[in-house]
Amino acid sequence: MLRFAARRLVSMVFVLFSISVLTFLIFFATPGVDPAARIAGRNADQQTLRLVRKDFGLDKPLPIQYALMMKKLFITRDLTSFVNRGAKVVPQVTQAAPVTLSLVFGAAVIWIVMSISMGLLAAVYRGTPIDALVMIVGLIGISMPVFWVGEVVNLLSQSRFHHTIFFSWVPPLGYVPFTQSPWGWFKALLLPWLTLSILFIGIYARVLRSALVEAQEEDYVRTARAKGITERRVMLRHALRTSLIAFVSLFGLDFGALVGGGALLTEVVFGLHGIGKLTFDSLQNLDLPVILATVIYAAFFVVLANAVVDLVYALLDPRVRHA
Repeated sequence: MLRFAARRLVSMVFVLFSISVLTFLIFFATPGVDPAARIAGRNADQQTLRLVRKDFGLDKPLPIQYALMMKKLFITRDLTSFVNRGAKVVPQVTQAAPVTLSLVFGAAVIWIVMSISMGLLAAVYRGTPIDALVMIVGLIGISMPVFWVGEVVNLLSQSRFHHTIFFSWVPPLGYVPFTQSPWGWFKALLLPWLTLSILFIGIYARVLRSALVEAQEEDYVRTARAKGITERRVMLRHALRTSLIAFVSLFGLDFGALVGGGALLTEVVFGLHGIGKLTFDSLQNLDLPVILATVIYAAFFVVLANAVVDLVYALLDPRVRHA
């Protein structure tokens, strides 16, 4: 198991290095792209451009530029924005990261618990009205866009019914740090959690239900039933364990993407200034250092999520350890 984890760690480092190099080359070495012109502004003369290139190290060979950029980003942590002069990039990312992590972690807990419950319920009562009802509810959740759900939730909780007993507890849009007020943090994120999780509850419930139905036809499940093991134990200890492999695989991809900025729509609708919003703003302004930092941040969590998925695979199915 340790050897398996070590291989995944080495692979993770290599992937992150490759992504950082590729991102740097796209934004700093693509023909026609001149970061100095972006920094100096429009109509800058050649002398100003030369001074900017010298100040930011853009007149050096590309490998040195890359090394300087990585040094400023990870070691000295003084990489500055090209658009907001003097604004350091790392503090912007560290301020936005807790917002996105809080949003995605809370939503993930909700959609995991709800989707497993719904998937199990549908599989146990397969072919009955309960199965059909659960799948219909899941399909409705999949069909509703996140931004639309968020706007409807805000309309009800912030405007129309804000003064009623149902939504009088809802705070204004925005983020409250957990260290400042745990209860305020929970209240500010509860509705965003529910909004973000609705889509994934439906998807994961349907995936788990299909996997459980297939697993119930396998020989090892039939053998367990023949031994006299209770149906509840067969479902939870045998069928569910193998069915979670597809579930975990899907979760690793979705979780990494959301933490890396995929929760942008939810952040915008609920006024949460997370990684998705920071990346969107930097892309609009073409702020290359911020884009580079957020891309590496996103890549880190995607790769980390997939590494954790591989480890969970190894726990669920020991044959994976020798792959």
